[in-house]
Amino acid sequence: MKPAPFALSRKSLAALLIAAAWAHTAGAVVSFEEVKRDFRSSDTAVLDRNGELLQRVRTDPTVRRGQWTALADVSPALRTAMVLSEDKRFYEHSGIDWRAVSAAAWGNLWNTRTRGASTITMQLSGLLDDDLRRNSGGRSFTQKIGQTVAAAQLERNWRKDQILEAYLNTVPFRGEIVGIDALSRTLFGKAPSGLDAREASVAAALVRAPNAKPAAVAQRACEVLRTMEPQQKTDCEALDMFTSAAVQRRAFEPNEGIAPHAARRVLREIRDANAAAAPAAASAAPAPKGKEKDKETGVRTTLRAPLQRFALDTLQRHLRELRDRHVEDGALVVLDNATGEVLAWVGSSGPLSQAAEVDGVTALRQPGSTLKPLLYAQAIAEKRITAASLIEDSSAQISTASGLYIPQNYDRRFKGPVSARTALAASLNVPAVRTLVMVSPEAFARELRAAGLRLRESGDYYGYSLALGSAEVSLLSLTNAYRMLANGGRYATTTLTPKPAEKPKAASAAPAPLIDPRAAFIVGDILSDPNARTRTFGLDSILSTRFWTAVKTGTSKDMRDNWAVGWSQRYTVGVWVGNASGESMWDVSGTSGAAPVWAEVMRFLHAREPSRAPSPPAGLVEMQVSFGPGGDGNALEASRSEWFLQGTEQPLFALDTGMATDASGSARITAPADGTIIALDPDIPPQRQRVRFDSEGRGVQWRVDGKPLARGNTVQWFPWPGRHVIELVDAGGKVADQRRIEVRGAGVVAKNNGGARR
Repeated sequence: MKPAPFALSRKSLAALLIAAAWAHTAGAVVSFEEVKRDFRSSDTAVLDRNGELLQRVRTDPTVRRGQWTALADVSPALRTAMVLSEDKRFYEHSGIDWRAVSAAAWGNLWNTRTRGASTITMQLSGLLDDDLRRNSGGRSFTQKIGQTVAAAQLERNWRKDQILEAYLNTVPFRGEIVGIDALSRTLFGKAPSGLDAREASVAAALVRAPNAKPAAVAQRACEVLRTMEPQQKTDCEALDMFTSAAVQRRAFEPNEGIAPHAARRVLREIRDANAAAAPAAASAAPAPKGKEKDKETGVRTTLRAPLQRFALDTLQRHLRELRDRHVEDGALVVLDNATGEVLAWVGSSGPLSQAAEVDGVTALRQPGSTLKPLLYAQAIAEKRITAASLIEDSSAQISTASGLYIPQNYDRRFKGPVSARTALAASLNVPAVRTLVMVSPEAFARELRAAGLRLRESGDYYGYSLALGSAEVSLLSLTNAYRMLANGGRYATTTLTPKPAEKPKAASAAPAPLIDPRAAFIVGDILSDPNARTRTFGLDSILSTRFWTAVKTGTSKDMRDNWAVGWSQRYTVGVWVGNASGESMWDVSGTSGAAPVWAEVMRFLHAREPSRAPSPPAGLVEMQVSFGPGGDGNALEASRSEWFLQGTEQPLFALDTGMATDASGSARITAPADGTIIALDPDIPPQRQRVRFDSEGRGVQWRVDGKPLARGNTVQWFPWPGRHVIELVDAGGKVADQRRIEVRGAGVVAKNNGGARR
């Protein structure tokens, strides 16, 4: 019985030291509200406009910490297991379990292994104060005294439920895992509220030995489970297998959700904004608690979760259907016309892609024919053309600094004279190039930059191919440029984060339109006209909707990119499909690639919301127009009602028939030019490989290398490598004109891909 006085004197000495430490640290205790407020998850929750979770993004790579979990949201089994394992008399003591302290001292005296005397409250005090944190060599005697004092202070100022809640949220479990939310989702793939007795016993065992081997953790878990369920037989062997599997799981992915690219974009914008505001914030007053609360609940965006989910599902489903055409990537964005808010942002096809981290919404790609509406809007605004102006769709050889530029149409055929309405709606390439000749590449490039399309080079660098989308743009900037057309030519930036409501601006204070509102209206009217696009897309086109929409498709060179961009009364939707690697797709057109996705998203947006055609702005004139006869004597196009900028209207559009032959009336070849070199493109299907021969004169026939080819002023010739002599024979059987051309290439290879624009 002699050791008892020794233990008592040791307790008395500890009490004196505690009293001294108490006096030194009095008033320094932190409140429960402060601990909860300062808690930071290693992940940031990115929410939609209504607070629904879109994405969790790992923002702290040093630790794995989930969301703060209220004690009421922790399963009763886990609360029981933790108290039985770490502090059986938790609800009885005032921070220090003197019975456990005495037992530990007695064990130390007789060199007997005992459970530690550290209570849950003492452990929590060590977790909250860096000076009391345990290091690799354990806590010093001074730290233990300070920990005891801090625990007593916590018990005086906090409720028991607050202590247990804070402990469960801050205690390390295994490796980088801290807190019960991260543990539950990582090891068990569920929320803390769903943990059963077996899972709770494993969690409690990990607190005691976070980095122990699975067998040791299982042994400890079995002891805890037996204590929890003394009336039931515990199968420790099965628990061992369960524990080994659980500690190796990583179900809580670093990033999970339906909007990874948008989430990263928002967080990057916030980080950059905070960095820019750091100097001012350093001298400013602390942020109000309401602001801190926002950090707990997550970062709100302008996205709509139901729309985001539908857009992602639709894109992935359609890309699965295109797998046999060598298509694996896609992107989609939806904008609110009035506010510029991004309502959906799908950056990739996710698991279908080998480059899922690439954000297709911001990646730079060639837009193909989707630049044409902006070009025609500029030409109409500058009164260079009207929607009814006739533009020649025939073989064109445009001299440039680097040689002849010879644009072709998607189907390798020419339509002859067509109106600007037909040329744009049917996506004819040669009329677009002729229109750019009128506007000039540099002037068009300036207009594109003003509309937010940041071209890397000057307009003269791209030359006349700029009309067919040879520059690179992002899906976001292109869709926003179409939104500009939807808003009557007024340009404004987009946003992913909600902005405070602004007072309506006076009409005089509104920004001036970048494009004449009248020209923007006419382009929208053309792109919404199903009859005008019939020549290329047919009457029953996927582009036609039961509500008002205006849309344009585009395909870049060698079928690397396919687009569909358009707007309704309230929304603008842009879709891109292709391959992030830049590889060509196989036999994908404007209506089979991106357009079906665009149409489905538009139908979803307007399932319960109408979309009406816009009202014409002031300064427009509507007039009935007719067209003169073509070469066959029939009218070039059917009579119709057409819109004009005031002062440009006219009732009749016809060709100058005096241009049919030269002054002498003799037959001659008008295309190709003598010395033309033609390069075969192995990416274009064989049936599309044709060279057009044009001539003037009557009763003419063609010969190639002395062999008869065909009769008529216009014929299509299947090219073959080598040098060839093209002869035009007049009605009298004499050679009236000839051209020497060269075809280069190893021959035509039949492949399921193509390279024209549509």
